Amino acid sequence: MTLEELIDITRAQAGEAEQGVLDGDVIDVLFEHLGYDSVALLEVVSEIKHRFGVDLSDEAVGSARTLRKLLALINQAIDGDVKRRSA
Repeated sequence: MTLEELIDITRAQAGEAEQGVLDGDVIDVLFEHLGYDSVALLEVVSEIKHRFGVDLSDEAVGSARTLRKLLALINQAIDGDVKRRSA
């Protein structure tokens, strides 16, 4: 998954607190500083599970406080799933 895909899903599922808040260099900005709370992130993660079959634990999601960390968790889960399927 790319950063752009994650941002698109975030906008679609959790909205955007302020217009343009997800534009620019936001990959390391804390979700709370972008205006997103834990409920918004659960909506995003639910959509990711629906689209990609990636099931992240609540603990993992709670530890991912930036787009970079969430993206890394998602891609690790996708990569692990692909490796399991090819084994």
